[in-house]
Formats: sequence, C-alpha cells, structure tokens
Amino acid sequence: MPSIPSIDAIASSIPLPVAPPAPSPAGDGAFAQSITGAVDELRALQSTSNELAVAAVTGDLDDIHSAMIASSRASVTLELISAVRNKGVDAFNEIMRMQA
Repeated sequence: MPSIPSIDAIASSIPLPVAPPAPSPAGDGAFAQSITGAVDELRALQSTSNELAVAAVTGDLDDIHSAMIASSRASVTLELISAVRNKGVDAFNEIMRMQA
C-alpha cells in the first residue's frame, strides 16, 4: 500500500505567492511608488510565465500546472493594474472637470 505524503512535503512543492510591497506612509509619490512596484511585479510574473510556457512547449516542463498558474497570475495582475490605472485616469478627469 503506497504511503500518503506528509503535508510538509506537499506544501514545500507549491510555489509561494510574491509578497506585496510593504505599505509606506502616505506622502509625496506613495501612489506612484505603489504603481511602479506593481508594474515591476507584473513584469516579473510575465517573464516567469513566458519561461514556463517555453519550457512547456519544448517538453522540458514536468508540471504543466505551474505554467498555467503562472499564466493566470500574470493575467489577473495585468487586469488589476489596468483597472487601477483606469480608475486613476477617471479620477483625474473628474477633478479637471470640477476646476472648469
């Protein structure tokens, strides 16, 4: 009868999510730094996704799930950053209409 792997063995094989940047006190450029950090994280996620996709296509990847998860994470992060950018542009336009 095959043994069931321990939870530690399973947990160690699952890649941990990238931790969000530590919150900084509100001030000049805090929003810009947050957006810049998010874009940098997006680039890293897309790079990882591309590497895993190439490995999957060439047959060098044993676990296709990791490639699919990386692709999904990059896609969701891109959608989030786009939504935040769109809300920022909408807010800016609303402020500009108030001043007129």
